[in-house]
Order: sequence, then C-alpha cells, then structure tokens
Amino acid sequence: QVQLVESGGGLVQPGGSLRLACAASRSIFSMFVMGWYRQAPGKQRELVATITNGGSTNYADSVKDRFTISKDNAKNTVYLEMNSLKPEDTAVYYCQCRMFTNLIYWGQGTQVTVSS
Repeated sequence: QVQLVESGGGLVQPGGSLRLACAASRSIFSMFVMGWYRQAPGKQRELVATITNGGSTNYADSVKDRFTISKDNAKNTVYLEMNSLKPEDTAVYYCQCRMFTNLIYWGQGTQVTVSS
C-alpha cells in the first residue's frame, strides 16, 4: 500500500504561480513513474505531467513551458511547479504513482483555482 498526500493548492490570479507537492508514504525509488493529473468540473481526468524513476519527464501540450515536474528522492516527494497560470488550469490536481508491479495509487487531490 502507498499513501499519497497532495498539498499546495489554492486560489491564484491569472499569471500567478503555485507549487504542488505530493508526499509518498514509502520510498519513491520503488515507483516506476509518478505523475500529476487534473480533473476540471464536467471533464475527464487528464494527464498533466509524469516523471519516471530515472528522471525522464513528459508533459501535456497545454502545460509545456509553464509547468515543471520534479522529485526529491530523499523526501519521497514529487513537485509540480506551475507558472503563468490560466483560468483553464482550474481543476482538482491528483498525484498518481505506478509501481514496478503495475499497481497504481492515487492521492485525494488538491484544488487549484485560477481566477481574478
């Protein structure tokens, strides 16, 4: 079992920045890939960014050049730095991890609202 706890969400004005954190209950070395997903009201959950055990990253086209995913292995934490936020970035952001066994775990989500 893996528990993932997200933090860092909130209300921010357009053009602003937020940093989300996802703390895992066990070593993230045991995870094949970790990622951030988001779900806006009335829409399907979508991929935002992923980072592999080896550090390779992948981003949705809509967030490239604005968002950065990173991880701190010592703290068992994955981050999502979000800059130049837009109203369309408003969503609940979820942390996910996929183990080498292909088991998948999700966090409870954190709300990000971009509004003036």
